[in-house]
Amino acid sequence: MRSTNCRKTFRLIAVLAAFITVAFLIAGCNSGPGKTESSSVNGQKPGPVRIGFLLETLKEERWLRDRDLFVEKAKELGATVEIQVAEGNDAVQLQQAENLLTKGIDVLVVVPHDGQVAASIVDKATQANVPVIAYDRLILNSDVALYVSFDNVRVGEMQARYLLERAPKGNYLLICGSPTDNNAKLLYQGQMNVLKPAVDRGDIKIVAEQWAANWQASEAMKHTENALTQNNDNIVAVVASADSVSRGVIQALDSRGLAGKVLVSGQDADIVASQYVAQGKQTMTVYKPIKPLATAAAEAAVKLARGEKIDTGRTVNNGKIDVPSILLDPIIVDKNNLEDTIIKDGYQKRDEVFKTAAAGS
Repeated sequence: MRSTNCRKTFRLIAVLAAFITVAFLIAGCNSGPGKTESSSVNGQKPGPVRIGFLLETLKEERWLRDRDLFVEKAKELGATVEIQVAEGNDAVQLQQAENLLTKGIDVLVVVPHDGQVAASIVDKATQANVPVIAYDRLILNSDVALYVSFDNVRVGEMQARYLLERAPKGNYLLICGSPTDNNAKLLYQGQMNVLKPAVDRGDIKIVAEQWAANWQASEAMKHTENALTQNNDNIVAVVASADSVSRGVIQALDSRGLAGKVLVSGQDADIVASQYVAQGKQTMTVYKPIKPLATAAAEAAVKLARGEKIDTGRTVNNGKIDVPSILLDPIIVDKNNLEDTIIKDGYQKRDEVFKTAAAGS
């Protein structure tokens, strides 16, 4: 009787063991989209990569190019991209990040409106085990995985040096970018690397340094008008940090008959600035080829999502860590090489660049 009971007990234990094993298998098959080891094979995520792309704005020409080229490359690599645009609102950008993280994206690419405030986006993503790439603008004081941009200190140096070589003496005006954008501070750093020795020698005088909120042309125009009035139009050069800013500078100069007489810098080689360069109203712009930037970012996003390491060989400190960085080379563009740079690359069309110059407007 005892042996019969033992056999029944053993059979019951075997059935329970089999049931528990099946339950574990079912649970494993039905696991959700969370970032767990069961969702990867040999450290790599199976299936298409899902990328979240947060843009600060689409009001400027260049960001439309960034968006389209990034998406094109990502699709070529088999990834899908969901885009959100904050239009300069930090709270909206954080909310958009949270929304994308809830949807289970694998990597987040961010063009921050405010590099300091965007650290909270990185914190949220880190909690969800989602790597973040800072695109074009550095995100400060955070554990951002990668920074992909141009060497913005060098861009600032290029702007200032180009103008200083052509106007080695006289009054200078600095119209910087948005005070919430770390790139604007890097540009200013580069500009002062070149200008400060000339100031110390007494060769030039910086009559004003102004920052244009959100890189707005209207802000730049106002600051330029004020500086011209305060200095009786005696300004030989305006170091404008970007083409959106130089647009406002040139409008102010134009109203006083000074456009083409005062040297003006810029960057981005947008269509209006390219036309101004062709006309002689803007002295130079710095061309930052968008395609290699967007391509590098898309390739890096897919690699990070798949758990692959990215060896950049360069870092930029963001106040908390040395961020692995991909920094591309910018190109000076003036009236002499429009054809060989932005037109040859197909970045701008020749007829569009030169049509206003030909019309004499």
